[in-house]
Amino acid sequence: QVQLAESGGGLVQAGDSLRLSCTASGRSFSHYGMVWFRQAAGKAREFVAFINQDGSITTIDPSVKGRFTTARDNAENALYLQMNDLKPEDTAVYYCAVELRPGVFDYWGQGTQVTVSS
Repeated sequence: QVQLAESGGGLVQAGDSLRLSCTASGRSFSHYGMVWFRQAAGKAREFVAFINQDGSITTIDPSVKGRFTTARDNAENALYLQMNDLKPEDTAVYYCAVELRPGVFDYWGQGTQVTVSS
């Protein structure tokens, strides 16, 4: 059983950067694509980024493209989301998850809160 834990969130000002981490325990997730989602208060969870098994392919949602990147370190069983030039609309709880197959996600972490003040 894979368990994921996000960290690295916090309260920052607009224009600042944060790097979120997602670490896995239980077993390796190196054979899976991984995703980042976020959920703002009162809104539906929305896709942020995807990275394939070996990190050679990433997909970034257009709303954050050019500001956010994702990477992974399979040796460390870790996933990262680098967020630059943060905006107040990026305020949300950020989650990582395993993509079991295209469009199917599981093993959600507890999330980490990112709050961006203007």
